[in-house]
Amino acid sequence: MRTGKHYLTWGGLTLGMALLFAINLFSNTAFTSSRVDLTENRLYTLTTGTKNILGALEEPITLRLFLSQKQATRLPGISNYTQRVKGLLREYERQAGGNIKLHIIDPEPFSEEEDRAVGYGVRGVVVDEQGTQFYFGLAGANSTDDEEVIPFFALDREELLEHDLTRLIYQLSNTKTTTVGLLSSLPLDGGMPSPQALGQGMPRPWVVLEQMRQLFTVTTIEPDSRLIPEDIDVLMVVHPKQLPPSTLYAIDQYVLRGGRALIFVDPNAEVDRAAGMMGMGAPPGSSDLKPLFDAWGLGLVEEKVAGDLSVAQRVRYGQQQSQGVIDYPIWMDLPVEQNNPDDVVTSRLGNLVFASPGILTDLEKEGANITPLVWTTENAMQYDVAQLRFLMDPTVLLQGYVPGGQSLNLAVRVSGQVETAFKEGPPPEEPEQPEQDSEQDSEQEEEQADAAEPNEPLPPHLETSSEDINLIVVADADMLHDEFWVTTQNFLGTRLSIPTAANGNFVINSLENLLGSNDLISVRSRGQFSRPFTRVAQIQQAAEIKFRQKEQELLTSLQETENKLIELEKGGQDQQPLILSPEQEEEIEKFREEKVRIRKELRMVRHQLHEDIQRLESVTKFINIGFMPLVVGIGGVLISLNQSRRRKRKSKESTNAD
Repeated sequence: MRTGKHYLTWGGLTLGMALLFAINLFSNTAFTSSRVDLTENRLYTLTTGTKNILGALEEPITLRLFLSQKQATRLPGISNYTQRVKGLLREYERQAGGNIKLHIIDPEPFSEEEDRAVGYGVRGVVVDEQGTQFYFGLAGANSTDDEEVIPFFALDREELLEHDLTRLIYQLSNTKTTTVGLLSSLPLDGGMPSPQALGQGMPRPWVVLEQMRQLFTVTTIEPDSRLIPEDIDVLMVVHPKQLPPSTLYAIDQYVLRGGRALIFVDPNAEVDRAAGMMGMGAPPGSSDLKPLFDAWGLGLVEEKVAGDLSVAQRVRYGQQQSQGVIDYPIWMDLPVEQNNPDDVVTSRLGNLVFASPGILTDLEKEGANITPLVWTTENAMQYDVAQLRFLMDPTVLLQGYVPGGQSLNLAVRVSGQVETAFKEGPPPEEPEQPEQDSEQDSEQEEEQADAAEPNEPLPPHLETSSEDINLIVVADADMLHDEFWVTTQNFLGTRLSIPTAANGNFVINSLENLLGSNDLISVRSRGQFSRPFTRVAQIQQAAEIKFRQKEQELLTSLQETENKLIELEKGGQDQQPLILSPEQEEEIEKFREEKVRIRKELRMVRHQLHEDIQRLESVTKFINIGFMPLVVGIGGVLISLNQSRRRKRKSKESTNAD
């Protein structure tokens, strides 16, 4: 009887294990589309914005992932990342409902697949001394053969992986030409030269405008415009000085209708200096959009600029005979730590240079959301604009410098539902100017009237935004000027622009981000897939040190042997053919043996490094994958045995009682 129960117990366990194995096989086959994301940052779960973009696809998109599979397995640092990219792309394919076709292609060396990868613009990276190329990029194409490419999935953009993939798909599904409307009181397109540029010929367009024209169609918006054209995808406002109410109303209604805007205001625009008497520059001009800012829940501190001594640029001052170098606190070279790492515009951006920027504040208005993008350190201080207007001695700014104890916002993102700044509707039209006596002035007026079409009817007045607004506001217009972020050189008649800061990238990132839909803008930076293993790093570091020591031993041995050979050969210089002496032959033989020995040791060090890492990875995988199920299984066996003993004990007690 006991033997039968014993067999029954173990038979039940065996049957349970077989049933578990069968369930696993069935689930892998029947529930391939069902997934559970247990990662900490939900790395394999697409955001709502991405799902909306995929769900709105109307035409098929083909994605080709070029991945060198063999090389990927030999690169521990990137192997896991390739798995994440493949898994995320498969999730895109699943969510798109048949409108995305994914092809994973292994471009073997000297194959047609490698030629296709190069043709699409996928970039290979050399991974060994033999020049082997490692490909890890994505090429996308739509039904009209428009193409977009991610040349290489760099690890330093891992947090932006979903945004980069979603942006590629969005661009393939929205291929119309994008137009940026530029409303500026500064001569970005050239015009009157600054005092510093006098005598250097006619000024050229600012570098930032040249970069914009390479990517977008840029249309000029006049400062007295009554209406922002409907074909403007993003409005860029630079240093808006004393705009008339009609233009403020046009911007207000453009934003409420869902228009995006990148705005640069400045309480102390240093580049806005007209040439004055005796070549002296006039005081810098100031700009603001206070009525609109108030409606958007944003404040610009009046008559104040920010200065930060901890990130100040060093500048020269004084006459040639008594020049000095000081830290100039209102010219700031802000490191990456002062950029918002969670916003796609500023994440991984680089250092930014600001010059006497203003200070932006959150008015905490209901419905409006203010998200800081760039800020100072807590060592910052506020300066009065009046103190800077006729500043002759910059050392004055260092006297009495007192840190404010809190960071100051220099650039922000504004979003949410807002109301109009014009509660009473459109402002009344400005009175017409009196007629001019000269015929030339009359002709100019007629041309301006024909171009402006002042009688064009305005769209219906909006009281509130039709959808969430999306704006980026920067409290500095000087940052756009070449003087602060780029150096130019003339090479064989060609103008070369060499960036010294990421100001240009900030503008391009902002425009590209605002050009996307609200769904694309909502895709933020995500967490990293890879996590550092300190123990693995220690093993790698120790083995690397040992490897370098052996390598140095080899180099030293080679050098000593070569020196010895040179000395031995000196004795035979007069001999016409060089005859090796027994000592030379013996020395050469020793060199060969030594070289073979050290090379063998080097291979052993590399092999040991690989074995240590593989052993640690195996233990980690066992703990993560096999240990817990094993614990559960052992626990089940122990519980079953315990229950069996209890039943036996009760049966024995009942037998004794009988």
